[in-house]
Amino acid sequence: MKSTSVFVCSLLFCIHSFAQQFSVSFPDSLLSTPFTGSILVYLSKTSKEPRQASSLLDNAPCVRINVENINPGESVLIQASALTFPVPLPDLERGEYYVQVVWDRNLGGQFIGQSPGNLYSTSRKIRLRYQSQETFSIQADHIIPAYTFTETDYIKELKVPSKLLSDFHQTPYSLNAAIRLPKEYYTSPKRKFPVKFVIFGFTGNYHYFSGYPNPMEPIDTIPCIGVYLDGNCPLGHSVYANSDNNGPWADALIKEFIPQLEKTYRCNGARFLHGHSSGGWSVLWLQTQYPDQFTACWSSSPDPVDFHSFQKIDLYAHENMYYDKDSTLRPLGTIAGQVPWIYMRNAYQMETVIYRGEQMHSFDAVFGPKGPDGSPLRLVEPYKGEIDSAVFNHWKKYDISAYLVKNWEQVKNKLDGKIRITVGNQDNFLLNYPIRMMEKKMKELKAGIDFVYYPGDHFTVQTPQWVKEGNLFFEGKYQEWLKKK
Repeated sequence: MKSTSVFVCSLLFCIHSFAQQFSVSFPDSLLSTPFTGSILVYLSKTSKEPRQASSLLDNAPCVRINVENINPGESVLIQASALTFPVPLPDLERGEYYVQVVWDRNLGGQFIGQSPGNLYSTSRKIRLRYQSQETFSIQADHIIPAYTFTETDYIKELKVPSKLLSDFHQTPYSLNAAIRLPKEYYTSPKRKFPVKFVIFGFTGNYHYFSGYPNPMEPIDTIPCIGVYLDGNCPLGHSVYANSDNNGPWADALIKEFIPQLEKTYRCNGARFLHGHSSGGWSVLWLQTQYPDQFTACWSSSPDPVDFHSFQKIDLYAHENMYYDKDSTLRPLGTIAGQVPWIYMRNAYQMETVIYRGEQMHSFDAVFGPKGPDGSPLRLVEPYKGEIDSAVFNHWKKYDISAYLVKNWEQVKNKLDGKIRITVGNQDNFLLNYPIRMMEKKMKELKAGIDFVYYPGDHFTVQTPQWVKEGNLFFEGKYQEWLKKK
C-alpha cells in the first residue's frame, strides 16, 4: 500500500511540476479564414527541422490537438492533456529541443509536416525544465509552398486528369509523372520507343526530376522513355492498387494515364515496370494483376510480398505485432538486418499522433476496409499491438504470394519469365524473409520467376552489378517482345 501511494504522489508531482506549455497561433497574412483541423508540435534533440520526422525512421516526440474555428491571431494553448508520443507531455525527457508547429489543413498532401498549404513555424530551440512556469509562444510564419516543376529538353511533366479518382474522392484528381526522354527522341524524330515505368518508394516524389538536364538512360543499349510515378496520396502511398480507401488507382493508371501517355509521346507499346521498396511492391502488384498490360517487371526489395512474414510476423497466425513470444519488442527497422533501430510499437504509436500519411497508416489505407467514419480500419490496436482478425481478412487479397499460389495455373502463360525480384541479404526492413518464403512456394509450382539476392541492405543493394543485371533482364524481355510483334 505504501509503495502505491508513493507512486501516485510521484505521478501527481510530475504532472503538476510540468507547467510549461505551448501557445500557438497564426497571422491573417498566412490565412485569413478560421482554421479547423489538427495542430501538431514536432520536437527533436538532433534535427533542426523536426516537422520532417517520419514514423518509419524516427522516434521523435510529437504532440497533437484538434481544434475548430480558430481565428487568425487567436492563441491556442497546448497543455498536458494533449495527445503525445512517446509519453505524456509532462513525462518527456528534460533538455533542449528544436521545435516546430504545423497547422494541418488536410489539403491532400501526404506528409503533414511537408504538405503544401499547411502553416508552419520557423524552427527554434527551447529547453524543457522541471518546475518551470514558462509558456512557449510560437506563431506560424510560413506556408509550405506548392510543388513546382521546371521542364527541360529531356524532362517533362505529365498531369492526366482522372475521372475515376475524381468521382471516388468527389474532388478533382489527376495522375502525375515526370517524363524523361532519350536523346534519340530528337535525333530520330519518327522513331517510337519502349517505356520504362519507374515507381518511387515511400517518401519518393517525381518532382525530384524538376529541371533535370540529362536524357533518359537506355535499357542496356536500348533507348527508352522513362515515366517516373510516385503514387503519393493523402493516406500514404497508393502503390497503384485499387483500394477501399484510396480509390481505383490501378484502373486510373491503366485506363486513363497510359492511354494519354501513349497519345502524347512516341511509345511503341512495350511497357516495363521497375520499382524499389514500396515501388517494388507496386510494380509486382501491377504485373501480377494486369499481366497483359506490361511486358516485364523488375521488383527490387518490395514491401512484404507474403503476409506469413510481415517484418517476420505471421499475420495469418494473428501474432502480436509488437511483442515476440518471449516478450521482446519486434523490430521494424534494423542495421544490416540484425540490430534494431526502430520497433513496430514505436511506429504504430507515433502514428496515433501523426494520424495520416505515414507508413503503417499507408498499409491500412491500401489493404484494409473503410471504417464507419470514413477512415481506414486499423490492423493493429495501437496500445497493445493486437491484430484485428476481421481487418486482416480484408488484407489477404493483397498477399501477392498467396494470389500467385492460388491462381498460377490460370496466369502462368501470361507471367512465366516476365518477373524478376531482387533484394539485399541484409535488408534493413527484413524484406528478404518474405521473398525467400515466396521463392520456395514458386519453385514448388515450377513458376518462371527470377529471384536474385545481392550483398547489402535496403539502401546499399543498388550497386553497378545490380543495375547491369536488371537492365540485361529487361533487354532480353524486349528482344522477346520484338519477335512476337
